[in-house]
Amino acid sequence: MQYRPLGSTGLQVSTIALGTMTWGEQNTEQEAHAQLDLALDQGINLIDTAEMYPVPPRPQTQGLTEQYIGSWLKKSGRRNDIVLATKATGPARQAARPSHVRDGRLNFTRANLFEAIELSLKRLQTDHVDLYQLHWPDRSTNMFGQLGYRHVAQEDTTPIEETLEALQALIQSGKVRHVAISNETPWGMSRFLHLAETRRLPRIVSIQNPYSLLNRTFEIGLAEMSIREQVGLLAYSPLAFGMLSGKYLAGAKPAGARLSLFERFNRYSSDNAERATYEYVRLFRQHGIDPAQGALAYVNSREFVTSTIVGATSLDQLQSNIDSVNLTLSSEVLDGIERIHAQYPNPSP
Repeated sequence: MQYRPLGSTGLQVSTIALGTMTWGEQNTEQEAHAQLDLALDQGINLIDTAEMYPVPPRPQTQGLTEQYIGSWLKKSGRRNDIVLATKATGPARQAARPSHVRDGRLNFTRANLFEAIELSLKRLQTDHVDLYQLHWPDRSTNMFGQLGYRHVAQEDTTPIEETLEALQALIQSGKVRHVAISNETPWGMSRFLHLAETRRLPRIVSIQNPYSLLNRTFEIGLAEMSIREQVGLLAYSPLAFGMLSGKYLAGAKPAGARLSLFERFNRYSSDNAERATYEYVRLFRQHGIDPAQGALAYVNSREFVTSTIVGATSLDQLQSNIDSVNLTLSSEVLDGIERIHAQYPNPSP
């Protein structure tokens, strides 16, 4: 395994991180524990979860993912071997966002964030998390595949400064070590950084946004900021929910696969996404590369990426994803990727 600095925290995190959002929906507690055991055996130390998980979010399953991690921590005693990251759910301003978490008390106020962390810590069976992330902005902005910004004037939102003050209190309480953002925009990142600098508030150490061969929008604006400000990307959906493995090509719907089970993830299934995927899969296979490993190796190689978050429903899938850390793409393959990207730019933003 390779390791990279988590911002300026002094922590070193694995280039591959273990994502957990299937646990409690597609994976049992026993399977979750087996994934954690394998991940740590392979050198992974960054474990990413969220109070909202599993996904798709439902009241009946909310919190199960954190509970499974908590029962593993209790059983294994390996809390000091991991960098534990979780997320506070943001406001449900759109129908697709869950409003059931904490009975809808989801603005990033001091009271709500303290409630959220207390509940997460109880489920996780620990007294602190190493990285506490805001799952998405408190304000309305373009995220989760929305192209174009539609401004909402006079919106009832929690000011970023107030949220940072609440996060500062969480750090001072010892419940949180470091803080971060997720699904953020360049404006949002710049405000968090500016307020931290000018008001002596906690500095964000990472940003968790989607990034894959089908969605390289992070490169526009945010990549430069990540490098210059030492706020690296924790890249989620690096395989576009498995699309880039090639298993969904030609309309295939493998039994039990994520895009077969849940219609809510159709952002990865457009005509252009399928055409681009076909070309990427063909390119990798021409060079004797497993398509999923090739797609992950590309993400791993980006200078602005701190860690690539992989998720799997089987141990074989997880091992294959982890092995991508040992793959270096040739200049010929990288040139081929750029040609495909020029033809099909960001079909799944």
